[in-house]
Amino acid sequence: MLEASDVAVLRGERVIFSGLRLTVSPGEAVVLTGANGAGKSTLLRVLAGLVGLAEGRVLWNGEDALADRAAHAARLRYLAHADALKPGLSVAENLQFWARQWGGDIPAALEAVGLAPLAELPARMLSAGQKRRLALARLALAPCPIWLLDEPSVGLDAASIARLGALLRRHRAAGGLVVAATHVPLPLDGAREHRLDGLPAGVPA
Repeated sequence: MLEASDVAVLRGERVIFSGLRLTVSPGEAVVLTGANGAGKSTLLRVLAGLVGLAEGRVLWNGEDALADRAAHAARLRYLAHADALKPGLSVAENLQFWARQWGGDIPAALEAVGLAPLAELPARMLSAGQKRRLALARLALAPCPIWLLDEPSVGLDAASIARLGALLRRHRAAGGLVVAATHVPLPLDGAREHRLDGLPAGVPA
């Protein structure tokens, strides 16, 4: 179980959120909603251990998740706004970097996102939607319990969103959990909404 316990985050003098609590159990999906600047992406980065806390803790199965940051990084996949691709490398070569760390089947991961026919194409030649699908292919490489997804469906057509839905269902059926920030509906049946309203600038911690 992943938990944010009474978390507060500051950006400069501004409180992004304070007293935030969130619990996500195996097989569960939570969708983060709210206006731009409300803290959705920041919360994902907090859960990934990429943003320092002013207060509170991130817990994994009741223990401090960030006590061993390498172990925490190994149990999650964090998909940010940026696709994080090397344009000079082929589609398959982009996945090889992650496969060396996590293991996994590169052809199967590319097949899962419909990119197998483009495996040898340089990433710079992909469309925006294809680049997003290549980023999503990292999710299909090797299993891990936590998926943290920031606007995962950006640039995807209907067929690609259906493939994303299949990935999400398989992950949750295997006991994985999902926390996703989005402004649009996602293929996450039974997902629980957690709305972030943010705090006005100048509110003291």
